[in-house]
Amino acid sequence: MKVEDVQAHVAKIDVNMLEIELRAVVSGEVRFDNGSRATYSTDGSNYRQIPIGVVLPKTREDIINTVAICNKYKAPVLSRGGGTSLAGQCCNIAVVMDMTKYFNSILSVDKEKMEAKVESGIVLDELRKVTEKEGITFGPDPATHNHCALGGMLGNNSCGTHSIMAQNAGRGSRTSDNTERLTVLTYDGLVLDVGPTTEEELEQIISEGGRKGDIYKRLKGIRDKYADLIRARFPNIPRRVSGYNIDELLPENGFNVARALVGTEGTCVTILDATLNLIPRPKYRALLVLGYPTIYEAGKHSSHIREMKPIAIEAIDDKLIIFMHKKGLRVDDLTLLPPGKGWLLVEFDGHSQQEADNKAVEVMKRLEAEGDCPQMQLFYDLGQAQKIWEIRKAGLGATAFVPGMADTWEGWEDAAVHPDHVGPYLEDFYKLMDKYQYDGALYGHFGDGCMHTRINFDFSSEEGLEKYRNFTVEATELVLKYGGSLSGEHGDGQSRADLLEMMFGEELMQAFREFKEIWDPEWKMNPGKVIDPYGQTSNLRLGPDYNPPKLKTHFSFPEDGGSFAHATIRCVGVGECRKHEGGTMCPSFMATREEQHSTRGRSRLLFEMLEGDVITKGWKSEEVKEALDLCLACKGCKSDCPVNVDMATYKAEFLSHYYEGKMRPRSAYAFGWIYWWTRLASLAPEVANFFTSNPFTAKIAKKMAGVTQKRDIPQFAKFNFRDWFYKQPRKNINKTQVILWADTFNNYFKPDTLVAAKDVLEAAGFKVIVPKQILCCGRPLYDFGMLDTAKRLLKDILSSLKEEIKQGIPIVGLEPSCVAVFRDEMTSLLPDRDDAKRLRNQVFTISEFLVKYAPDFKVPQLNKKAIVHTHCHHKAIMKTEADSKTLDKTGLDYEHLKTGCCGMAGYFGYEEGAHYDVGLAVGEQVLLPSVREAAKETLVITDGFSCREQIEQGTDREALHTAQVLQMALKQQGHNKNEAYPEKPYTVKPHIPRGTLKRYALLGGITLAVAATVTAIIKLRK
Repeated sequence: MKVEDVQAHVAKIDVNMLEIELRAVVSGEVRFDNGSRATYSTDGSNYRQIPIGVVLPKTREDIINTVAICNKYKAPVLSRGGGTSLAGQCCNIAVVMDMTKYFNSILSVDKEKMEAKVESGIVLDELRKVTEKEGITFGPDPATHNHCALGGMLGNNSCGTHSIMAQNAGRGSRTSDNTERLTVLTYDGLVLDVGPTTEEELEQIISEGGRKGDIYKRLKGIRDKYADLIRARFPNIPRRVSGYNIDELLPENGFNVARALVGTEGTCVTILDATLNLIPRPKYRALLVLGYPTIYEAGKHSSHIREMKPIAIEAIDDKLIIFMHKKGLRVDDLTLLPPGKGWLLVEFDGHSQQEADNKAVEVMKRLEAEGDCPQMQLFYDLGQAQKIWEIRKAGLGATAFVPGMADTWEGWEDAAVHPDHVGPYLEDFYKLMDKYQYDGALYGHFGDGCMHTRINFDFSSEEGLEKYRNFTVEATELVLKYGGSLSGEHGDGQSRADLLEMMFGEELMQAFREFKEIWDPEWKMNPGKVIDPYGQTSNLRLGPDYNPPKLKTHFSFPEDGGSFAHATIRCVGVGECRKHEGGTMCPSFMATREEQHSTRGRSRLLFEMLEGDVITKGWKSEEVKEALDLCLACKGCKSDCPVNVDMATYKAEFLSHYYEGKMRPRSAYAFGWIYWWTRLASLAPEVANFFTSNPFTAKIAKKMAGVTQKRDIPQFAKFNFRDWFYKQPRKNINKTQVILWADTFNNYFKPDTLVAAKDVLEAAGFKVIVPKQILCCGRPLYDFGMLDTAKRLLKDILSSLKEEIKQGIPIVGLEPSCVAVFRDEMTSLLPDRDDAKRLRNQVFTISEFLVKYAPDFKVPQLNKKAIVHTHCHHKAIMKTEADSKTLDKTGLDYEHLKTGCCGMAGYFGYEEGAHYDVGLAVGEQVLLPSVREAAKETLVITDGFSCREQIEQGTDREALHTAQVLQMALKQQGHNKNEAYPEKPYTVKPHIPRGTLKRYALLGGITLAVAATVTAIIKLRK
């Protein structure tokens, strides 16, 4: 059956009944709603196809039942892992099965046999966590190792950075070379255990007949018919990924049906489980970086370096470095590279660090002895070595959306040749790029002859598409000239499938069709990919028909040329937001394991909102609102995402339009208007505290504010810092001035923090000033899309601090989210205000300020241990280098916890329902357990108000701000006591004076009445 027939049939399917029957037999989740369909409409490629529906199976029986029902209705099926494929093989008009949420167990690990058996949805690093405790690992090592599923690796036949390590251990580079057996499911319901097959076993299976016997009989027929042609036409290179692996059916390859099915991209069978071969895990590693005058010379030399048995040979070129400078990516780390315009990153292993280092040193000596050696740098410092690897890992992010350059795309990004031919091939490839006036940086796995690049293709016009097609034809001819493969890692999918006949010839293409028909005679397994494809330029996300509406927005989106539409295509689908741990992005995905609640899933929905054919209500879309609802606005994606997607900003923009003409939830007014509520409460903080904490009225207060009953409402301090500050004598009258930003949260809830900052800044020799006018950056307003109000507050700040801004007086902010507003949101909301741009450069955290303006400030030593959690906005916008320098001065023995968002995230962790549950789950991942496990004498340090509240409400500890730690050092002057709960003397507790219950009940009632009146007025105004 051809693709056109499949498409015509899909249109006739009774989708309602298909969904009903799936729900009846699947214990997992069945989703046919438009939001889910839109979320799975694309992968990491240029292609877009809306699925029929989505199934998240929990068990093997769920998968078998799903395929059976789909077979009943003749609905196409697509098995999907992490959805990071770059050639379009993970999107289709089909029922998509996402295996990763539930079907992800390790079934067994056998150290003696060096094997592991896993379900198809497990992430590679989850397997490695278990196997590496036994000193063994899985050889193929894609850049997406922390979030790609092994089922996807089996589908794509993935390789990766350390694939030559597998070769050194007697395995090949590809996943297929490291696969022992598979359990697979055919579209007609047959479950098979497949693997290597002796001739005797093959004849026995055939003789038994049945569907299995027929499959093996026909597979044997393909082998016998095409054996000589396979041997003649299949490239003999480490990274031949294009086409089906029918060479594995040859007698010399053991008629290995499992390996023949690896790399079929879901077009033949569904993989239920896999038995994988493992290799010894390197205990120690050493990195040697070689610099060359050009990337071509690096390529020519790579095969020679390969002879010296490294475990990795990676390459980057000078264009990549130029792009990183333009994007401000890891700029300080780039200075670590030795001189050159092309570099090889060569890694060696050993049973000790000395052995690994010695291997690298011996190579250096050998290269020197041979003469004409490259520039060389051996990194004994493992931290520096990791920074070099991060430069290599930045390849995709550095080459996408480079300022001042045309956007680049995949489409010809992973061709492979023999390692001996890399240099000459690259020279010819660049000549071809010049011929077509294309541009792109080069990086990749030169030890295996596989090159990566993103090219500035024009998919938006018919002329651009014709140029692209012609280029790929000539690029194919070039690869074939060097005996290479169109794909060395990413597979064929839809982007290269049209070109396969040039590589394999008409007869072998017929062999591939016959192979697919044996497994999938009805052509329902991921149809239109690899064989008889939809077409290289069909189903493009951004083809000539792409014409998103030009929307008026509050934010100016300067990184996207002022276009919200361009912001929605910024996500390239690499899926870094789907990692299970480490970094900040994306806390809601880590808690839920839901594609919809990843940065990528939300980006997809915003894109589909503008497309308007599946998500049809634009800014009023409930599907988009639901996806954004669990976004904690942590800004982790602004920093951790390779292409700097800024979902916190997109969420604020969306909500501003979504709520036009309608009421927001209660929490929006309780938390969004916190600036005004706190000013009111500060008139009688003991009344506010009584009302929000006593058992009679606390439940009512929480219900009014939309706060879960499982949380405590933060208590107001007995004084606010501003009032206290203006009663204090001034110090350092004639010294340099610094403004201490009395943010709403610290001013009214934790004034002790601001007092500490004042003490520290004065001790450092500065005159501290606090603006007379009460000001607020409006940070909580962004979470509810109250952007007009936020802009008014920012304009008030610019007006009130007009002279101070003009004079360049620095401002120290203690709340990281407030500093982030000045450094990020403000200039996007007020792009035409030069004073906003100046102010952005004048606002610092206390650590940044001290590092820049008081580098010689001496801090008495604290002989203590500490754990440090960094606020998510702090990590994303301000980074942490200055904080480390400041804490180093104290002499603290401290550890930066590998935490992301704390989970409280402003209002988020307080709000009743899913927000509380997700927020708590996020906190329980690393932060809260780490605090509980810390010794009671250990300091807990974090600058974020929300972070401190999460710690206080989830443990028996209180966290200190960096300012308070410095204040502690100044007060103790080196006379440290190693006592439990050392934070106690440095925190101020709210005070509720004793009085008659009637008095405070009456005052609480008055407050309740005022709040109710204000709410009623809001409703009437709306």
